[in-house]
Amino acid sequence: MILIGNGRAITWNKDKPYLSDGCVAVEGSEIVGLGATPALKAQYPHAEFYDARRRVIMPGLINAHTHIYSSFARGLFLPQSKPNRNFSEILKNLWWRIDKVLDENDNLYSAYAAGLESVRCGVTTLFDHHASQRHVTGSLPVMEQALSGIGLRACLCYEVSDRDGPETAERAIRENLSFIIHTEMQDTSLIKGMFGLHASFTLSPETLEKCAAAMNGRRAGYHIHAAESVEDLIDSMKKYNKRVIHRLYDAKILGEKTLAIHNVHVNGEDFELLAATKTMAVHNPESNMSNAVGCAPALEMMRKGVLTGLGTDAYTQDMFESLKAANLIHKHVQADPSAGFAESMEMLFINNAAIAAHFWEKPLGVLREGAYADLIVLDYNPPTPMNAASLAGHIMFGMSGRAVASTMVNGRWIMKERVMQTVDEVAIMARCRAQCADFWKRVTA
Repeated sequence: MILIGNGRAITWNKDKPYLSDGCVAVEGSEIVGLGATPALKAQYPHAEFYDARRRVIMPGLINAHTHIYSSFARGLFLPQSKPNRNFSEILKNLWWRIDKVLDENDNLYSAYAAGLESVRCGVTTLFDHHASQRHVTGSLPVMEQALSGIGLRACLCYEVSDRDGPETAERAIRENLSFIIHTEMQDTSLIKGMFGLHASFTLSPETLEKCAAAMNGRRAGYHIHAAESVEDLIDSMKKYNKRVIHRLYDAKILGEKTLAIHNVHVNGEDFELLAATKTMAVHNPESNMSNAVGCAPALEMMRKGVLTGLGTDAYTQDMFESLKAANLIHKHVQADPSAGFAESMEMLFINNAAIAAHFWEKPLGVLREGAYADLIVLDYNPPTPMNAASLAGHIMFGMSGRAVASTMVNGRWIMKERVMQTVDEVAIMARCRAQCADFWKRVTA
């Protein structure tokens, strides 16, 4: 039994959204009590006590879409004749060069790097979308090895695509199916599997049919980029006379456990299909701005009943950054200072938890009895009053991943007072840097 108390607890629990002297009781992997610190200390006098010292206690953050394999791209310069002018050129000149070079060790240590940084930013659950053409078969278990070694909660998949030929696509289908079966048979609650698809414009009708056939009878759901760029929409209209979302609907890809990522170039009919099929959407504002693909109509999708969460697309591991970006981009695009604030908070703290609930057995993203014991402690001491009415403003304008001091996943301290508890971070990061240096030589050769 562990008590985490003497802190200002943001619970996202409707009955007790904020406790000025909050305490969380943890037993095993589960939260078994929530209340005032003196009361829980009296109830559990022999429990180990973690003194938050008036810092903030809140649920661990959930990243609804990222790409672990991009960890080794930070600072990478790939010479080319001219700057990238559109999204297709960014893919061809950067990301598709990277994922063609990645090998088993790259996948292992990029997962360690992304996982450790996620923990430091307070992310306890992530949904990853992977690609590595040189290492397809067995790539997801290798990433699982790193993430479960750290102690993170994650949902993994491999993107199926036709861009590297039919044999690679077949291997990707088998890798997804094998990993889904593997996670279904495990007794751990940490790692789950989905079926990854790249995007409509890199998937033929034949490949989509094979993917649907492979998933027949399984409820893992698909994880796919949808209408991220206008090129994706144009391709679908030219080849199939269908918008992207309609094509995915006809291919039986949409559904209540499917994640449709980005959704920048979508319209009202698309919203209706997403909502009618209960397909979940994920907004990635920083990535969309960086790639100059546009701003997703995420607020309108939410109003139309589409469960819309928030991801980083690996632009960062810090979900607080994405929260702030989501708030700002919709204000800017709509020229409306009232837009974005409430919706971005809902995406991160309410909707991401609702998305995770489709894959994990117990609640995530909330401090309440019966939920998984995934929580973080932040060094945050504001100069202004913090209470139930003001906490959203404190989160949006005061907090960041850099403030995270301790991270617990599944009732286990992964990081305690900024020291990793489950792995030798210094040794692993040294190996990550050596592996990355080797990778840079190969990708620039």
